[in-house]
Amino acid sequence: MPLTALNYDDQGLVAVIAQDAETGEVRMMAYADELAIEQTLMTGLAHFYSRSRQKLWKKGESSGNTLRVRSVWIDCDGDTLIYMVDPEGPSCHTGAETCFFRRLGAEGDLAEAGNDSAAPTLLRLERTLQARKDSDASKSYTKSLLDAGPTKIDAKVREEAAELGLALIGESDDRVASEAGDVIYHLLVGLVLRQVSLRDLLSQLSSRFGQSGHEEKGSR
Repeated sequence: MPLTALNYDDQGLVAVIAQDAETGEVRMMAYADELAIEQTLMTGLAHFYSRSRQKLWKKGESSGNTLRVRSVWIDCDGDTLIYMVDPEGPSCHTGAETCFFRRLGAEGDLAEAGNDSAAPTLLRLERTLQARKDSDASKSYTKSLLDAGPTKIDAKVREEAAELGLALIGESDDRVASEAGDVIYHLLVGLVLRQVSLRDLLSQLSSRFGQSGHEEKGSR
C-alpha cells in the first residue's frame, strides 16, 4: 500500500511513539520504515525498524510483550506517528512498564524514578494509592480508608458526590473542580480496595464510544 502521507527521513524512517490507548501513558519510542508500518496496519500488532539490526522488528517477537495497535495517527509534518496500543506486559527491554522511567533534573542530572514514571495524573494517582496499602494508617488517610473497608468508602463516595452536586448548583468553578477531585480520589480508593484497575474502568468507558447513552443504560 502506498503511504504517501508520510515524510520519511534520509534513511527512509519515521519516528513512532507507542501510547497506551486507555491510560494515555507513553510506553516507548522507536522508528519504522514503510514495511513496518504496512505490517502494523495489516496485522494490528506494532512493528518497527531496528536500526541496530537493520531489519523489520515486531515488538514482542522474543519477549511476548506485544503492543496491539488500535489506531495509527500521523502528525502535521508527516514525520512522526503515534500507535495507540493495548500493551501486553512491560514495554521496555529493561522489564519496566514504560521506557520513560528516568527523570532529567534542572541541572541535567539523571535520576532513577523507581516505580514512578512519566505517567498521566490518574495513573500516577492509582499507583500512589496502591503504594499506600503498605503504609501506616495513622499517617495515611488512604490507608485508613482501605482498612475501614467498603462501607466507609461507600459513605465517603456518597458524601463527596453530594458536595459535588451542591457545588454544581451554586458554587464557583474552582469549587466544582475541587469537589470533583474529591469524588475521583475516593472512587479510585474504592477501586484499589476491590482490586479493579484504572485500566478496567477506562476500558468500560472506551467501550461506550459510538453508543447512545440511552441504549447503554437500557442494556444494563
